[in-house]
Amino acid sequence: MPTAETTLAFLAAALLLGYTPGPDNLFVLMQSLAHGARAGMTVVLGLCTGLCVHTAAVALGLAAAVAGSPVAFAVLKSAGAAYLGWLAWQAWRAAPQVVRTGDGAGPALSARVLYGRGVVMNLSNPKVLLFFLALLPQFADPGRGPVAPQIVWFGAWFVVATVVSFGSIALSAGALAGRLTRSASVQRLLNRACALVFAALALRLLVSAA
Repeated sequence: MPTAETTLAFLAAALLLGYTPGPDNLFVLMQSLAHGARAGMTVVLGLCTGLCVHTAAVALGLAAAVAGSPVAFAVLKSAGAAYLGWLAWQAWRAAPQVVRTGDGAGPALSARVLYGRGVVMNLSNPKVLLFFLALLPQFADPGRGPVAPQIVWFGAWFVVATVVSFGSIALSAGALAGRLTRSASVQRLLNRACALVFAALALRLLVSAA
């Protein structure tokens, strides 16, 4: 297994990446602002489920196959952009609903919907798969045993770092959500802001280079 020093170095890098602005933590931020901390944490769990799938794909060699297929990569990227576009449309047309939820936020969404959003958001972004394919093997040392278990080890620690970093974002934004969603006009602005963010993420994913 990897040394403690290597694991700590990887964990520090993963935490730094977790706080670096990107599609996933921005997604968590907007969902937490719109629906509260509990909703944001549920989205985080969905995103982490996707990370587990990406880790398994890298460990099994599937990620390399997808990365080497322009057609598969394009299909996955288009699916992710379409999903984000659909979320943008749903947010834009959502009516203000100043309904108090358990954590003092705005309109309630089921945990199943929020968790599903996190899973699909992560799995439909091929950039995450390529990122894991580039990152995780760098920390694996063939001299310390089979590479696949080491990749799983680092993938698990990346999930831990994601829960910590994204979770803190969700809790912070969720604390603010209770104040923002007391007004129908503010709720409408939040919905429109979410729609614009989702649309921008969809465009970025669609036009980004492979």
